[in-house]
Amino acid sequence: MRHLKTGLIVSKVANSTPGYTVFSPLGCKTTYLINNDGEVMHEWHLPGNAGLYCYLLPNGNLFGGVQTQEGPVGLRGGGGHLFELDWHSKIIWEYTDHYHHHDQRRCSNGNTLYASSELLPENFAHRVQGGRQGSELAVGIYADVLREVSPDGTLVWEWKASECEEMYSYPLNPMCDRVEFSHANSIVPLENGDVLVNFRYNHLMAVIDRQSKEFKWTLCDWSFGQQHNVHMLDNGNILFFANGSNVLYGGPSAGSKVVELNPTTKEIIWEYQGTPTASFFSWFISGAQRLSSGNTLICEGAWGRLFEVTSEGDIVWEYINPYFSTNHPNYKGYNFVFRAYRYGLNSPEIAGRI
Repeated sequence: MRHLKTGLIVSKVANSTPGYTVFSPLGCKTTYLINNDGEVMHEWHLPGNAGLYCYLLPNGNLFGGVQTQEGPVGLRGGGGHLFELDWHSKIIWEYTDHYHHHDQRRCSNGNTLYASSELLPENFAHRVQGGRQGSELAVGIYADVLREVSPDGTLVWEWKASECEEMYSYPLNPMCDRVEFSHANSIVPLENGDVLVNFRYNHLMAVIDRQSKEFKWTLCDWSFGQQHNVHMLDNGNILFFANGSNVLYGGPSAGSKVVELNPTTKEIIWEYQGTPTASFFSWFISGAQRLSSGNTLICEGAWGRLFEVTSEGDIVWEYINPYFSTNHPNYKGYNFVFRAYRYGLNSPEIAGRI
């Protein structure tokens, strides 16, 4: 796909959801807040290159992560520096874990939950099934670790993939390198303390019991194609971006989907896909957000495309990220966006600041 136009593409005011959309172009040092006319209403200057994403806290501060140079070599989705910025880009809180990757969430109790990595001991690494044989890093295989830290940086909870016996039952996709076990790309702290997590390389989404640290719910469906941004809706269903990549399918039916799923019945309640299906496809990153109107904001990350659809699938707002990375070694020349969020005009996150 070649970008023929950037900025605002579609704006159907009568049908779109009023608000402001925040996004952080990968490989850039700025987070933007735009209105539904595509105008930049505010921007934050980040303490490094965005390799992840940022979102607004109810107090109006920006919470996110940027890349550091000291993390493991050979892994994707690197972060390292977590932070909270005020409206004027001043650092209010920060925490460094050079092995942090992909996701970070502020918990309701003020703690921070994030994904990290550690090397698997050799006696565990040989138990990892699947992946391309012989593709391990020189140092071995990294494994996911989820950590919750208090505001002063004290570790208060930890979950390790290496210690979860059930994880070894889910093989890596045969097209994936055996560098990670198992590439957690989204984590969500639930109200009861459990954690909803998505493991891309295993096509697995799961709920981790906070006390036992075992899985209390799982879904592994390869047809979703290594999904992203798995999260819980207010109605109890799960919404996610089904990338449609690295699966044993293809041809005319290739493409991505956004899926709403009932976790109890594991039935699809609603989905969006392109027409034709191949017209909507991001093989990595990406996400979706259910808006207050019932519409869905979609981030087709590989193309920097943000768009809003109705429950019937009609596009009522569309915007292409015009900010291309100019000097990042991995993102130079691209306008990738990991995730995007929209906030209502009168929401606590905005609260008259515009």
